[in-house]
Amino acid sequence: MKKLILIVTVLVACSTYAQVKLEGIVKDSIGTPLELASVIALNQQTQKLDSYGITSSDGRYRLALDKNTIYKIQVSYIGMKTFQKDVTTTDQDIFLDINLENDNTLDEIELIYEMPVTISGDTIAYNADSFNTGTERKLGDVLKNLPGVQINDDGQIEIEGKVVSKIMVDGKEFFDGDTKLATQNIPSNVVDKVQVLKNYAEVGQLSGVTNNQDNVAINIKLKEGKTNFWFGTVTAGGGYSNQDGLYLLQPKLFYYSPTYSINLITDLNNLGEVAFTRRDYFNFTGGFNNPSQQSGTNINLGSNNLAFLTAQNNRAKNIVSKLAAANFSWSPKKTLDLSGFAIFSNNKTEMQENRFVQYLAPDSAIPDESTESNTVQRSDLGMLKLSAKYKPNGSNQLDYDIMGRLSKESQDQGFFSSINGDVLQAEGSSPYSLNQNLKYYYTLNDTNIFALEVLHLLQDEDPFYNAILANDPTNNDDVDSDSYDGTALSLGLDRDQLSYNLNQNKRVKSNQIDAKVDYWNILNNTSNINVTLGTILSTQKFNSNIFQFLDNDSMFNPTPTLNGGLDDNIIKYNFSDIYLGFHYRLKSGIFTLTPGFSAHAYSTKNAQLGQTVTDNFFRVLPDVNVLMQIKNSEQITLNYGVQTQFTDVSQFAAGLVLNGYSSLFTGNPDLESALSHNVSLNYNSFSMFNFTNISARLNYNKSIDNIRNQIDQTASDNVIFVNTPFNSPFADESASANGRYQRTFGKIRASVNGTFNYSKFNQFFNGVQSVNESFTQTYGGELRTNFKTAPNVEIAYRHSIQENNNNTFYTKSPSILVDALILKSFTFKTDFSYNNYSDGVKTLNNFKFWNASLSYRKDADSKLEYELRATNLFNTKSQSNTNANNISISATEYFIQPLFVSFRLIYQL
Repeated sequence: MKKLILIVTVLVACSTYAQVKLEGIVKDSIGTPLELASVIALNQQTQKLDSYGITSSDGRYRLALDKNTIYKIQVSYIGMKTFQKDVTTTDQDIFLDINLENDNTLDEIELIYEMPVTISGDTIAYNADSFNTGTERKLGDVLKNLPGVQINDDGQIEIEGKVVSKIMVDGKEFFDGDTKLATQNIPSNVVDKVQVLKNYAEVGQLSGVTNNQDNVAINIKLKEGKTNFWFGTVTAGGGYSNQDGLYLLQPKLFYYSPTYSINLITDLNNLGEVAFTRRDYFNFTGGFNNPSQQSGTNINLGSNNLAFLTAQNNRAKNIVSKLAAANFSWSPKKTLDLSGFAIFSNNKTEMQENRFVQYLAPDSAIPDESTESNTVQRSDLGMLKLSAKYKPNGSNQLDYDIMGRLSKESQDQGFFSSINGDVLQAEGSSPYSLNQNLKYYYTLNDTNIFALEVLHLLQDEDPFYNAILANDPTNNDDVDSDSYDGTALSLGLDRDQLSYNLNQNKRVKSNQIDAKVDYWNILNNTSNINVTLGTILSTQKFNSNIFQFLDNDSMFNPTPTLNGGLDDNIIKYNFSDIYLGFHYRLKSGIFTLTPGFSAHAYSTKNAQLGQTVTDNFFRVLPDVNVLMQIKNSEQITLNYGVQTQFTDVSQFAAGLVLNGYSSLFTGNPDLESALSHNVSLNYNSFSMFNFTNISARLNYNKSIDNIRNQIDQTASDNVIFVNTPFNSPFADESASANGRYQRTFGKIRASVNGTFNYSKFNQFFNGVQSVNESFTQTYGGELRTNFKTAPNVEIAYRHSIQENNNNTFYTKSPSILVDALILKSFTFKTDFSYNNYSDGVKTLNNFKFWNASLSYRKDADSKLEYELRATNLFNTKSQSNTNANNISISATEYFIQPLFVSFRLIYQL
């Protein structure tokens, strides 16, 4: 690590020593400094662009140029005549002030070289080739080179500290704007321009009356010759590991024309390269946003998905992945746009975990538990969406979307517990949902705008759970025979069986309408008022029952010893919210103020066991948004809002529910809503003058009457727990802060970042209340080069401190990535990461990963490319982590795929 840092430092020093500065101020004809003027230096000998810059808010520019070289300097600004001047450098810095004259002609500016960056209003356009080094293969590689742009750990694109909400190709949405699919699949060699659209408004009619400062979109402009023509890649490969033979097939085809586009993405591999994860599926909104999300009401319909183990960093013991996705858009006429997509994903994942849990106070009688698990997950996930947008004129727009989801999932787990013996667990589910979204926008005149938004959700979930527990594990010395069958005792199972075959059916049906009408009255150029009338109507039905299969295959309905013997649930839950909102928006100087409130009439009702519990109340929820636009690319945003939070039907169900063989749950029909206060402060600044990107965020949340679980043991000598929700009388609090500073020095980009998270919440275990306080600090730094010919290096370091009550853990994670274009035909990439986890005194665990690839492509225009790739070169077998809270400390060993070596053939269309 130290040697590589030294190499980077030497490269920077040599590069800096061989250059001089050209700097000055760009002004207009009357001496006013011009911000965002473009300045470039063209090497007259090589006819290449050596340096470029954008003027700051006070008109300053600065270029780094080679010594003893002749340059043509060009300065351009919209509405001004282009300035050109020949400059010969020596070994001394040069100061040159430039005055531009007004250009009253309609002739376009003749550029001697295409600018790497151009700015027009809220649009920043990057010329991709100006930043590419030749080793890029996907859109994500291109974006990482651009100043102010980064790909975060979740695969999302961040620009100037803000997450990109939509991505388009030639103005057409790519899979409803999904950024992850775009960055991983669009070929880099078709990208001409990357247009960053700040303050992006989905509906042009509302751009002047709504706050869009956090909305960022990207539009990819294709290179000339890539329209009206199929392009893309077809990748095929195979390989070897010490487990099985390896295979990979990835056809990715795209077609764009002025009237329609088609995108086809397929992926089949057993290399662990998951193209579309289960998490991606459930997070994929398809563009559906609840109309009431800004109203102050937060109703959670719950998630009755299977309790799948989560792959760590997309790693597991074995992963087989299949994906087929298609996206189209078609404009049969100028006033009508039709689009849609279909995504099908099939994944099979094998996981292995070993875990040791040490239970702490308040009850020292809880035995420590060691477990071993082997899990096989299978998931078939499908989505289909169709959209239509009709805009007959500038005053009317009608949008309609319909999206269906259908999945079939299962998880089979072989599990051994030192307390409960051998357990076989199986889960299965085939849920579906249907979303419909209707939006209509109408501009009556210059001062009156109306909008209607209606969303309808229909959802059906049917998770099934089965567990088979050994009846007599006394022949296993590792099992505590006095406490192994706590589940059987708690559930009242027939114990005169060879094994306990425990089952549970659940069914949750949800039907919700979310609708609102907005009216904006534009009072003048600086202010408007917004009145909202809306409603949320929701109905949920829940039923569940627990039963046992006996050795003779007959069914037995047990009577639990817990919860009064109640183990079946049939419940109906109705929720309604009728609200009226009022907001006033005022622009004054650099400030935009939007204070307001929403008044709600709430009604909830749950009916079960012949009893009905209702809760009707009225509440006013204030909110405010303050925007301070310091400069064109520097702003501070303050948000404050109060929310009423409602839970879903499963929390009310009084009968016993199995969340697992050792985790039981019984609901509370008397639950009430919670109230949360949230305040956030954001700062964003991006200077094109010196490519300095600064972002910072502070957030504080306080929840009152929050729903917490009372956790109780079924017996003092086992690890069978019952969870019961209730409204806690103690407030929960959380606070977070994060910041990033990024600066480009010539060909070097440096960044530092820090994240701080503090939370204080109340736990209730065996009738004893305790406060769980946790504080996590994460610090990171990164150096990244962007040389055109020399190898590029990215060095990063992350240091994390996790404090939970009296436990403190430290994680140190250095990493190195090398990216080199060799002899203009070979691309070599390698990355190494190391993780050290300790308690400050000794190392608890550490693991390292090393991947490398070498590819050959004769030149950039070649159709064929050959690649040799190796992953996990150290053949690391597992990785570990530790978690701690007031109740327990757990250490987990997680097994991952071994060393893989594969060969791939890539064909460029």
